[in-house]
Amino acid sequence: MHIRLINPNTTASMTGKIGAAAARVAGAGTRISATNPEAGPVSVESHFDEAISAVGVLEEIRRGEREGCDAYIIACFGDPGLLAARELTRAPVLGIAEAAFHLATLIATRFSVVTTLGRTCIIAEHLLQNYGFAHHCRRVRAAEIPVLELEDDGACALGRIIDECRRARDEDGIGAIVLGCGGMADLTAEIRDAVGLPIVEGVTAAVKLAESLVSLGLGTSKYGDLAFPRPKRFTGRFDYLGN
Repeated sequence: MHIRLINPNTTASMTGKIGAAAARVAGAGTRISATNPEAGPVSVESHFDEAISAVGVLEEIRRGEREGCDAYIIACFGDPGLLAARELTRAPVLGIAEAAFHLATLIATRFSVVTTLGRTCIIAEHLLQNYGFAHHCRRVRAAEIPVLELEDDGACALGRIIDECRRARDEDGIGAIVLGCGGMADLTAEIRDAVGLPIVEGVTAAVKLAESLVSLGLGTSKYGDLAFPRPKRFTGRFDYLGN
């Protein structure tokens, strides 16, 4: 089984880190290949960043289709380009936010999300509403950490995430915490040990769900709105996307 893990930002060190986290939980017969777009934002922290990064995600899906990938994971908590990516393939495509929300509801009746910047809390709240998980989530919290601080100063960032997770544990009346950034993929065990609650991290959650879907023979439906896009011509710098 070949799972293509797509980091929507262009920071290669983060791609390597989340790829390693995914490989640690993958089954013996699963190959993880981690990639990122050649162009786009170095981190995804806004609606604008998500819109630009989505084009790179779709390019990586097209490349994966030529290579015969069995499943795809979009490793950014905003799940940028998720539905468009599903249109391009019969393989399962998972966003790490949706995957994490699903697993959190299987182990706790209420959870909170701890993410990076305050402005991204609103994006996570929109996803909770769209995916139907808003009534399971007590609160979306921010540790006020720019995403790239997870690369530049992991120890300081880890302490601030743990502090926010402890506040969630003590104040929110929850049973589990969802980590709201793919860049936190390597911090799960340390946070769990420090906080004492189940910690759900989306990259690793998505790997196990992707393996399950592939092993069950379940792929993206090509009926309705997730059918392949209708052939048409694209103009200007997007002419290469036409067919």
